[in-house]
Amino acid sequence: MPVSLQRLFLVPRRPLQFLLVLLGWATTLLHVFPALAQALTAKQQAAAYEQLQKTTTYGRDAKVGKYYTIRGFNMYCEVYGAGPPLLLIHGNGSSINAFAKQIPFFAKSYKVIVADSRAHGKSVNKIDSLSYEMMADDYEALLTALHVDSANVLGWSDGGINGLLLAIRHPEKVKQLVVTGANLQPDSTAIDPAVLKRVTKPHDMLAGWFKESRPKTPRDSMVYKYFRLLIEQPHISRSQLRRIAAPTLVIGGDHDVIRTRHTLLIAENIPKSYLWILPNSGHSTLIAYAEEFNQKVLQFLRTPYRTIVDREREF
Repeated sequence: MPVSLQRLFLVPRRPLQFLLVLLGWATTLLHVFPALAQALTAKQQAAAYEQLQKTTTYGRDAKVGKYYTIRGFNMYCEVYGAGPPLLLIHGNGSSINAFAKQIPFFAKSYKVIVADSRAHGKSVNKIDSLSYEMMADDYEALLTALHVDSANVLGWSDGGINGLLLAIRHPEKVKQLVVTGANLQPDSTAIDPAVLKRVTKPHDMLAGWFKESRPKTPRDSMVYKYFRLLIEQPHISRSQLRRIAAPTLVIGGDHDVIRTRHTLLIAENIPKSYLWILPNSGHSTLIAYAEEFNQKVLQFLRTPYRTIVDREREF
């Protein structure tokens, strides 16, 4: 038996010393097993969410689904509930069903507008180019087609980027804004280096492939567009953020793919912003903490923005 294991299982002769050893073992187990339990819970949550996306009718509800011809393509959209309009914008490579945990909750109080972004889901768009600015303008056109003068907006990941750009480029359309997991530029100051390295590899592979003459399928082109968004965009300046007039709730996980300091930078440069960093959370804040997330966003949307200065900072 190795020396380290001999020491681990050595039973001291003195009772008090033996109790201290047991206490040490117990302390170690208390530290190890909660971490394992949390990891297991995260895996279970991911599996349950993946199953929910497969079984939900959101994103394929023939009773409410409708196409809107805007800006050169047909944008697929579903609308649920009644009340003040709330636009939900999904992330890269995703679609309407990403919000399976948000749609039924917010549809109780809001007219929930949720669509497949350009070149995502049912919103097929065959042109090679794709940018966040294009998608932000698409959402402005969609709101106009729905006769919505202004809406509350919730964007996740790339949807958060689109939300920021919608508020910058079309401020009249955004009443209040919530973004989670958004970034301003595609580099290691904004994105965790390990994550950036992982997504750069397939991007570079696809970039080399698309320089070759061999035929590409529509799916190849679509996936390449997604990776180009991740690696080459966005490019939003701090001065642009300062033009956002809408009260904004900026959200991130403390272990998000977006660096916490970058999420803080976004909040600091939006004039009317709140910041919420969720502990023990990655990029999927609205899934891992669905109930708390929904309630917090609802509270934000229902409560007038409060400017906190001087002595008010003490409470």
